[in-house]
Amino acid sequence: MSWPESGDGSWEESGGRDADGADPDGHRWPLNWAELYPRERWLWFEQLWSDVCMLGRRFRLSIRSGWWEDQIQVETLAALAAWVERYDSGEWDDPPGKLALLYDLERVAAMLRDGNQPFDPERDRRAFARYLIGIGCQPPAGS
Repeated sequence: MSWPESGDGSWEESGGRDADGADPDGHRWPLNWAELYPRERWLWFEQLWSDVCMLGRRFRLSIRSGWWEDQIQVETLAALAAWVERYDSGEWDDPPGKLALLYDLERVAAMLRDGNQPFDPERDRRAFARYLIGIGCQPPAGS
């Protein structure tokens, strides 16, 4: 699954997603970055970075520095962010399901414990960008 490259429409202007988390054609942002084009990979990880910062604050998760280098942590965080977004957007209105999400936070937190230092967005930003370049992500023009 893939989305338009730069200059193909309103992808960059909208951040690639509309209000319900889908691209303009109704496709959801995928939960894994591997099949995306290099520029899309960068955008995918940028969205995940933002989501991880929010999840850490909101749910007091002990996210570790270097989470982006551990595929299990990346997929866990992407899935949790998508789950939370569906409730936040109103797409899902299922109180028992929301409680299940909150109960599962302890299990999610256990999956995020690997690493030496706590995640610090200001300190870790450069290492994150170097990693993205190292795996073949392409920053948007002008970045």
